[in-house]
Amino acid sequence: MSVTHAPQTTDVLTRQDPELAEILLGELHRQSSTLQLIAAENFCSPAVLAALGSALANKYAEGYPGARHHGGCEIVDVAERLAVDRAKSLFGAEHANVQSHSGSSAVLAAYAALLRPGDTVLALGLPYGGHLTHGSPANFSGRWFDFVGYGVDAETGLIDHDQVRTLARTHRPKAIVCGSIAYPRHIDYAFFREVADEVGAYLIADAAHPIGLVAGGAAPSPVPYADVVCATTHKVLRGPRGGMILCGGDLAERVDRAVFPFTQGGAQMHTIAAKAVAFGEAATPAFAAYAHQVVANARVLAAALADEGLVVTTGGTDTHLVTADPAPLGVDGRTARGRLAAAGLVLDCCALPHADTRGLRLGTAAVTTQGMAEKEMERIAALLAGVVRGEVESVRAREEVRDLVGGFPPYPA
Repeated sequence: MSVTHAPQTTDVLTRQDPELAEILLGELHRQSSTLQLIAAENFCSPAVLAALGSALANKYAEGYPGARHHGGCEIVDVAERLAVDRAKSLFGAEHANVQSHSGSSAVLAAYAALLRPGDTVLALGLPYGGHLTHGSPANFSGRWFDFVGYGVDAETGLIDHDQVRTLARTHRPKAIVCGSIAYPRHIDYAFFREVADEVGAYLIADAAHPIGLVAGGAAPSPVPYADVVCATTHKVLRGPRGGMILCGGDLAERVDRAVFPFTQGGAQMHTIAAKAVAFGEAATPAFAAYAHQVVANARVLAAALADEGLVVTTGGTDTHLVTADPAPLGVDGRTARGRLAAAGLVLDCCALPHADTRGLRLGTAAVTTQGMAEKEMERIAALLAGVVRGEVESVRAREEVRDLVGGFPPYPA
């Protein structure tokens, strides 16, 4: 499960721009000497990094294979077709667009393909784990569309399906969005499909977080149910930073035109090539084992944090995500995050459903890539709780973190 071979700053960069070379090496050291528990991050493979740093970065390729606006695209056309074919095969989709620069870009294109400004959209509310593209007034989604937010049950923390159905019948949205940045349980895509059909809405699945688990067979797939699936290619999928869209053949042309020329210009061909590498890696038995270990690690981490006194949202997790309230340990989420950062444990804050304070959001994708397993999750939970309580000073905690990650380097030499 571990990635091998350390990425090295090239000799030419060291000679030509030693200042920047030092920055790159500094970031590699940071990643290798602290615990990466941010749920949206991972360590991509050396093969993915090689594609990102390839000569394909030089090529301008507006349009699609066989229909570019620039000459000399014969080779990059092959790369993009390979990425598309691998994505379709990996996820069982009729069509894949791999040009989106990010998950947000993919969601924007999905809305552009299916909606018009002013249309009503039903999505998970931001206080309950919805993404900025699910109706934030600071985002294009909240400015251009009329979003109605559904929530989660106050006791269980699970999506309130009765509320979803009631709101859909009341507001008759043009589209329903299912997906979250902080919901740790599997989403019932069949239920959302049923509701969407009942009110005549499109179903858009924002699967940015679980899509890597889907690839590895460790989470249910939204592809058979959603009209359009938006996702990222990093996070658990362990590819380059970027986005993709999966859909049926009936929407392929509308989706493609929404990406280019409506929302984006030239495709980033080096990133598309890196996506192709990641899709190929994700189709292997080794990746399937990795995806299942990610979930196993998250479940152990969630249980161990609960044993330490934190309140774990929904009582556990089905995915790589764990969200928890550190208030029983005497601090709020922001304070806890600051203490943990000083100790070398890097994670995020998130909104807590039906609460005025913020909690902690952790993920196990990166540490699992490093080869850590259940035993290490228990150790991380104990260290995290000790730091948050103030029982373990940051200097001592950093020593323990360095000892732990020293046995699991993300890029072994």
